Amino acid sequence: MTTPSDPNRNPDACCDDPPAARTWTVDEHLADVLAQVAPLPPIELQLLDARGCRLAEDALAPGDLPPFDNSSMDGYAIRTVDTVGATERYPSVLGVVGEIAAGAGELPKVGPGQAARIMTGAPMPPGAEAVAPVEWTDGGTGTGRAADSMTAPLPEEEVRVLREVTAGAHVRRRGSDVRAGDRVLTAGTRLGPTQLGLLAAIGCGTVRVRPRPRVVVLSTGSELVQPGEPVGPGQISDSNSFTLTAAAQEAGAIAYRVGGVPDDAAVLRSVLEDQLGRADLIVTSGGVSVGAHDVVKEVFESYGGVDFRRLRMQPGKPQGFGRIGGGAGVPLLALPGNPVSAYISFELFVRPAIRTMLGAPDVHRPVVRAVCGSALRSLAGRRQFLRGWYTAADGTVEPVGGESSHLVGALARANCLITVPEEVLAVPAGEGVDVVLLTD
Repeated sequence: MTTPSDPNRNPDACCDDPPAARTWTVDEHLADVLAQVAPLPPIELQLLDARGCRLAEDALAPGDLPPFDNSSMDGYAIRTVDTVGATERYPSVLGVVGEIAAGAGELPKVGPGQAARIMTGAPMPPGAEAVAPVEWTDGGTGTGRAADSMTAPLPEEEVRVLREVTAGAHVRRRGSDVRAGDRVLTAGTRLGPTQLGLLAAIGCGTVRVRPRPRVVVLSTGSELVQPGEPVGPGQISDSNSFTLTAAAQEAGAIAYRVGGVPDDAAVLRSVLEDQLGRADLIVTSGGVSVGAHDVVKEVFESYGGVDFRRLRMQPGKPQGFGRIGGGAGVPLLALPGNPVSAYISFELFVRPAIRTMLGAPDVHRPVVRAVCGSALRSLAGRRQFLRGWYTAADGTVEPVGGESSHLVGALARANCLITVPEEVLAVPAGEGVDVVLLTD
């Protein structure tokens, strides 16, 4: 890698910032954001309402699972001694003392020379040690041929077992899956279908979780129109609110897309006031750069808790962060309006905030080292984030598209961000770089 020739050079000299203006590093801004968000307080939810949430505490099994010995097959509950030496030619002939269905309460006792017809999941009767699958018997028909179903009519007097059955065969033992007191899920576990099924299986009707944060997403700009509507001169379709809402959902949040808000202070303030009641976090895009139409800054700064900053990064240099609303306020992250800048800013700052609020253990995207297939250039004093395609099979990465922050086509083809540190001006082909993976 090539570094600046003058180590004392002002890293912001390439920028248009006034000399006295402070610039923040990416790490400083991220640390400030994460210092002001925390996991949401735990709540008790019904199981299906908890899908996608994180456990607030360890889940302990109150009892054994399975709670009793039961059959894993349709067949006959038997004593193994009664089947010793059994073959198709010389079967063991057993008297059938009853039938046991799943959910049965009263169970027949199986004594010497006896068997009980049993269904899958039904409790094992006293005296029985194993289950002879119906395919190993004549099905109680008395014909001497093996049956392939449990359709033989009742009552039955005898069943022929056509092979030996070992002790414990086709029996699910009590506690073989989970023992009483076992920690079945640890705090922080994301609750998906299988985890919810486990909680239901051990008898939990509700669960204590960290709720999914409610994230309100809005784009600002009078040039924005709803996708599908006619685009007039100087107008563009609003894509940021869709990108950022989908990204928030993917990060684990409950996201509300508000859509485009015109450059009108009264309208923007009204929208914000309307959304504050249902937001744990507000994310905006647009209006954070230095410009004549600084409506976003005007409105946010009127709340008294939002700071607009310049970061040593490209793209995504202008950022806003703070709290708005009464009391402690709702965290607000104001992102740049260019689509690539907005998305990269989301990945670097908003996603970690959402994951922190979720109580997730994996707050940050994974970072791997990769060999860069093409030479790269970067600006001094800026941490560069280039779109790329990472190939895990050979550990290589190739840049996708150019550096401009409006190239959404290239962004859609990328699966990672190539990171070039602030002090590096160039990366030769074949050299190693850090890569932020954008897919889980």
